[in-house]
Amino acid sequence: MAQATFVHEGAAIDHTPGADVAPGDVVVQSDLVGIAKREIKANTLGALAVEGVFDVAKEAGGGVTFSTGDLAYWDDANDVAVTTDGGGANKLLGKAVADAADADASVRAKLTP
Repeated sequence: MAQATFVHEGAAIDHTPGADVAPGDVVVQSDLVGIAKREIKANTLGALAVEGVFDVAKEAGGGVTFSTGDLAYWDDANDVAVTTDGGGANKLLGKAVADAADADASVRAKLTP
């Protein structure tokens, strides 16, 4: 028997949520972070993007800035991108691909699969 069988390229993964997921929602599954590109109804198979570049809501104020290349983490409790892993509570979202100032509402990030 083969040790592995190719399934698909991996830019998106299957996801069946327990509650409705809206387009643009960030979904955290353990250490895997994905973003819904389309609505997924509860208990219905859909897909989450795990690759690509997205404008993601970020924490504003308090000196929170991103420079191109900085790691971006997802704070699932507050639904924003932040600059630290919060002692493991925040999950790696990806890398900033454009600078984001303190007053900016979002950061442009390339997801890290």
